[in-house]
Amino acid sequence: MHRFLLICLCLTALSSLRAEVVRVVITERSDLGTTGYEQLAGRMYFEIAAANPRNRIIADVELAPTSEAGRVQFSSDLRILKPKQIDREHGAAWLEIPNRGGKSDLNPFVTEHGFTIMQVGWEFDVPAQAGQMRIEVPAAKEKNGQPIRGIVRATFTPDKTTKQFLLSDLADYPPADASGPESRLIARANMAHSAGNELPRGQWRIEGQRVTLDSEFEASRTYEISYLAENPPVAGLGLAAIRDAVSWMKYDAGSLAPVRHVYAFGSSQCGRLLREFVYLGFNTDEHDRLVLDGLISHIAGAGRLDINRRWSTPRALAAFQTSSFPFTDSAQTDPISGISEGIQDNPRVTQKPKVFYLNTAAEYWGSGRVAALSHTNPEGTRDVPLPDNVRSYFFAGTQHGPASFPPTASSKDAPPANPVSAERVVRVLRLAMHRWVTEDKAPPASVYPKLSDGTLVPVSEVRFPSLPGIPSPRSVTGGPRLRNPQLPQGAGEGAELPLLVPQVDADGNDLGGIRMPDISVPLGTCTGWVFRPAIAGVPSELVPLQGSWILFALTRAQRQQTGDPRPALDERYPTKEAYLVRVNDSLRALVDQGLLQTEDLEPLRRQAADRWDWIDSKKPQ
Repeated sequence: MHRFLLICLCLTALSSLRAEVVRVVITERSDLGTTGYEQLAGRMYFEIAAANPRNRIIADVELAPTSEAGRVQFSSDLRILKPKQIDREHGAAWLEIPNRGGKSDLNPFVTEHGFTIMQVGWEFDVPAQAGQMRIEVPAAKEKNGQPIRGIVRATFTPDKTTKQFLLSDLADYPPADASGPESRLIARANMAHSAGNELPRGQWRIEGQRVTLDSEFEASRTYEISYLAENPPVAGLGLAAIRDAVSWMKYDAGSLAPVRHVYAFGSSQCGRLLREFVYLGFNTDEHDRLVLDGLISHIAGAGRLDINRRWSTPRALAAFQTSSFPFTDSAQTDPISGISEGIQDNPRVTQKPKVFYLNTAAEYWGSGRVAALSHTNPEGTRDVPLPDNVRSYFFAGTQHGPASFPPTASSKDAPPANPVSAERVVRVLRLAMHRWVTEDKAPPASVYPKLSDGTLVPVSEVRFPSLPGIPSPRSVTGGPRLRNPQLPQGAGEGAELPLLVPQVDADGNDLGGIRMPDISVPLGTCTGWVFRPAIAGVPSELVPLQGSWILFALTRAQRQQTGDPRPALDERYPTKEAYLVRVNDSLRALVDQGLLQTEDLEPLRRQAADRWDWIDSKKPQ
């Protein structure tokens, strides 16, 4: 049943000293079946003082228009899923960061433990359409009221040959002068670096959000476009919206979902956002209170998000545009800029959350995420201990997001996509975060590769076996550093990032991480990288954030015929039952480490059996 109502929380002058949320408008309130939960959806309105020390870090905030009271105003979509009865003293909420405007579902993990879910729009460049969560922020203006103009840039890589490409990353930046001298189009020599060949201006044109090239864009070739735009949104207000929404939930007497603790979960783009959130000091609110008790930055690598600068493009995939100094939580001295800083070790950070970093092999290998730099020095020559409030977990042999099963290949000459999933471990770690905060119960020990024990190595030293039809990955590079707009000269912008990757076993499967049965009792080699198939063009480039499952030969005779050095299935496991015994032992070990629960065993055993049957079905009859 749906009930529509309007709730306006107009704060008095006294309460405005306690919160920067000035009004909450709920336009929909509905029961969520028989779960005992209800959904509240509406809009949250904010006002902040640009001169407040906690807000001065926001790029261009001093150039934003203000109310008569001199405050910057903005608003966000709001969504709350909560038990109908909340005990503030023991209640806890997960702030689910919307990935490019997406909404989170209510799931059994949430209802079983009575968590509240909150989502708040933080991203200005999400399309304004039904079902999307976004923020409305003002545009910065010159002090004389005139529009600000500047150059915007984006890169794109077409999947197929085409004459026209939609510039979705720049949808909020229409050209101010499409035919002007600032408009440039470069065909890059490779995805990581901006060097390339500029295309003559007469051979291409911009029309709205579309760029057209007379000679056609090549499949898998990376292009960089730039042009003059105006009216930059004050994008960093999205960070203030997250901060103030959480403080309202925790501390305001008018909170519609009062809880004592709030944790954030952000995946990929949103994991990078959380690292930026902490780095810029937003985990302390305007009244010096702790905002997030804990956070999980999932598959972010050592990157942060391009949100707090003029002309930012947070929605972009940002291949090779994510990682700037600092990389680690504790302060390290940068050999290039000479600056010493850390994500949680800088003057802005006064309230530190408990932190889990979760990464797949793809964040170590590709797209400039350079996950290893989150736990080594900037040179990549020594391990750096994690602070007491940080844990790091590496999921061996995984890609950015698991492929569906049965997996498919992108072309006939490419291996199947990587289906290895650590989803159940992630769920266990979420509960571990809650217990770490509320019970002071230590979470599972960190599991990640290290230089000191040889499980982390420079990419040129990875011992990946020579496999039929699979290029060696030892020539892959990390790409350049991104500019850090908070530090002088960008803190080494453009410097080549050292690329350290997990060392592998004789099969090519990762060491030094949490090894699901797909890795510890393998049916093939599971990678966090894969080269583009030759048919797709540019076969020397990796497909961003994807991996592969290079299956073992079924029989010894088959592998000898192809020259595969890895033992075949019939050499490893005499029967399906023998394989499943080893899978069960692997799962039990993960339970003993506190990384799985006993109820996870049977579903994962069935998954392993299904994988065996799928491969066995390929045997010649």
